[in-house]
Amino acid sequence: MVKSPEQEHPQEALGWAARDDCGLLSPFKFSRRATGEKDVKFKVLFCGICHSDLHSTKNEWGISTYPLVPGHEIVGEVVEVGSRVEKFKVGDKVGVGCLVGSCGSCDSCHDHLENYCPKMILTYGSMHQDGTMTYGGFSNMMVVDEHFAIKFPQNMPLDAGAPLLCAGITVYSPIRFFGLDRPGTHLGVVGLGGLGHVAVKFAKAMGVKVTVISSSARKEEEALQCLGADAFLVSSDASQFQAAMGTMDGIIDTVSAVHPTLPLLGLLKHNGKLVFIGIPDRPLELPVFPMISGRKIVTGSCIGGLKETQEMIDFAAKHNITADIEVVPVDYLNMAMDRLAKGDVKYRFVIDIGNTLKEA
Repeated sequence: MVKSPEQEHPQEALGWAARDDCGLLSPFKFSRRATGEKDVKFKVLFCGICHSDLHSTKNEWGISTYPLVPGHEIVGEVVEVGSRVEKFKVGDKVGVGCLVGSCGSCDSCHDHLENYCPKMILTYGSMHQDGTMTYGGFSNMMVVDEHFAIKFPQNMPLDAGAPLLCAGITVYSPIRFFGLDRPGTHLGVVGLGGLGHVAVKFAKAMGVKVTVISSSARKEEEALQCLGADAFLVSSDASQFQAAMGTMDGIIDTVSAVHPTLPLLGLLKHNGKLVFIGIPDRPLELPVFPMISGRKIVTGSCIGGLKETQEMIDFAAKHNITADIEVVPVDYLNMAMDRLAKGDVKYRFVIDIGNTLKEA
């Protein structure tokens, strides 16, 4: 393979990587490509920790390649731009989410849905067109094509805004696409974690009635008093579910564990939509009769395209929507991963890369 100009002059970078499926991360030196004419180079300041990072470091989906530098909720400050860059200048605050490339020519790309491009390039654990591996935001710097960078609004805090680049767009896109954003719509949100809590915030900002559905009764006060949800259902309480049957226009299901779908279908009105955005590690059972009898739709959604992601971050800034976070130093990473696996975070860990990732 002939080396590109970007490969001829790589830039040294420092990050934290998993070396195998035990999932433990440790310091790792690697190379980023030289800044190309359409590239933006930025110093990483913060990076959120997504549940996908946990799955990926342990190869729970069977697709991980090591060494693996996770992180796709990345924000920082531009330090260099290529000669043909138009959107950014040095000093701008910038974000990168789950994608750093796509083919640019398929129907999905033409429709600004790069996230559904069959040749999309993930921010980490994927192969660039030049044959090099992509490394994520648990690192001190990034180089990315400007098309895949998001301009951060001035009033958006970088640390609490970082998780929106994955969690935010993951909930925003299906709420918009499936018409669940209309004022007065009744939306159920299953799971009150990293995805669920921002789903509540976006839906309430859109004027939607929100019911949180959780397996944990202790989250009721948080859902109603702190996040502003209108109602709360405990998933194990049959009487609560019975009283709410046929009342919801749609449900966003954020849960990544195997769980029953029949009770959720019962909550939907006719023509209601059950949208899965969590990824359980085993298949779910899906009863057909409740779908047929109410013309109910069961579907899924995966992040969003770059145009919609920019729209999402601008909407969040306008409505003061951020993630609820716990900021941690980089040397706390393995402890944070362990706590995330146990659900011991409210609601998103964010690594302070800029202040704590230093060369040993």
